Amino acid sequence: MPDIASSEHLHPQGTLDWVGMSNVHLPIQVSDGGVARSVAAKSQIYVNLEDPQAKGIHMSRLYLMLDASAKSHALTPSVMTELLDDVLKSHTGLSSRAFIQFDFEYLLRRPALLSDNAGWNSYPVLLKGTFVDGELRLELGVTVQYSSTCPCSAALSRQIIQAQFDQDFADQATVSAKDVRAWLGTEEGIAATPHSQRSEVHILTRLEPGTTEFPISELIDLIEDTLQTAVQTAVKREDEQEFARRNAANLMFCEDAGRRVQKALNKEPRYADFWVRVEHMESLHPHDAVSVFTKGIADGYLAIP
Repeated sequence: MPDIASSEHLHPQGTLDWVGMSNVHLPIQVSDGGVARSVAAKSQIYVNLEDPQAKGIHMSRLYLMLDASAKSHALTPSVMTELLDDVLKSHTGLSSRAFIQFDFEYLLRRPALLSDNAGWNSYPVLLKGTFVDGELRLELGVTVQYSSTCPCSAALSRQIIQAQFDQDFADQATVSAKDVRAWLGTEEGIAATPHSQRSEVHILTRLEPGTTEFPISELIDLIEDTLQTAVQTAVKREDEQEFARRNAANLMFCEDAGRRVQKALNKEPRYADFWVRVEHMESLHPHDAVSVFTKGIADGYLAIP
């Protein structure tokens, strides 16, 4: 059968940075801290086209190698590295760079805050491998949802409650603790509440060379433990009350959340670099509050939104 893609142009046609395929759906197993978990992934796989005479790359080889690797091995840093190497070998003379990315929803069983219940939470995850100019780069990205309560709104609410207290007890020289406690339990007493919103932290990390596992769960746990107000799954009244307490104890602007995450990631030696975007999807107004930062190393991630 004729193979048009294997023929050459009569004259040089230029080179291309990346050629390949995206939105490839396939089941894979991911090794997370030594535990293999099955996920439904979407993948991108590319090589560069550095031969200006060649009509194109071997597109079908990319798909077949991707499929064969997914069927044979749980995805680890070494398996990703081997796949990148195989992709380049299959395009000898055509390509010198390779790129692979897997995106999937990662389900983790999360316990309730106080009750004995538990439920599943889903986290968007990406795993990326790049081989460019002789350098291998492996990356892990996650998105974690949490609740953020505005410190300014909390202060303004406290002021309104104080004013309401002055108004309700203006005719009393002294007030008993019993009466104050009863007043605090009424809707009239708590005359204002601070606004809060579902928020997200998007993290992309570059793993140190020699990393043997993708620390997906560990990174998610690190962020949730740092922020203390992760969104919940199974919730009884005692869990909701504890969630309210945690929000009050962890008032956060997007700057506060960003600095907490930055400090936590800086303590982790396994991440050679990181890029983070914090988004507070405000309930006060239709626009969001955002902070963005990187580790700040030479030739590292650019600190752009």
